[in-house]
Amino acid sequence: MTLRGTASVAIIMVLGLGGCASGPTGRDRIVKAAPHCVDQTVQIYFEAESAAVTKEGRAVLRAAAAQSKPCKVASVDVLGLADGVGTAVANLDLSKRRAQSVTAALTAAGLPAGEFKVSAAGQAGAMTADGAAKPLRRRADVVLHLSPS
Repeated sequence: MTLRGTASVAIIMVLGLGGCASGPTGRDRIVKAAPHCVDQTVQIYFEAESAAVTKEGRAVLRAAAAQSKPCKVASVDVLGLADGVGTAVANLDLSKRRAQSVTAALTAAGLPAGEFKVSAAGQAGAMTADGAAKPLRRRADVVLHLSPS
């Protein structure tokens, strides 16, 4: 058999096993894959001293909500964080407002209200042992706990 003949046989085998919904045997059917319902983690970043969810942040939250639609949302953890700039009290308040704004954006994206665990860490953990500020602390961490419906 030539290479051309082998390729033709392979194509015929693939087409024959492809499972056309209107196959001549009537036994062929389309099988839908089960939704991929595993926990999702996303991070939403904020501008300095802001608790407003950015346009990019809203897009990330909408995508996460859309991906979780075929699943049961068992719970959602939202943790607001702040960097080490400013006072501890102000940073705790800022991280609370960040967590609340992310929760509101998730609710607007269609996730069920009342399933949220909202917390804030303020600037805790924002500084290294030698006193340097850790980068990327202007965010909220979101974990969607999902299971099949």
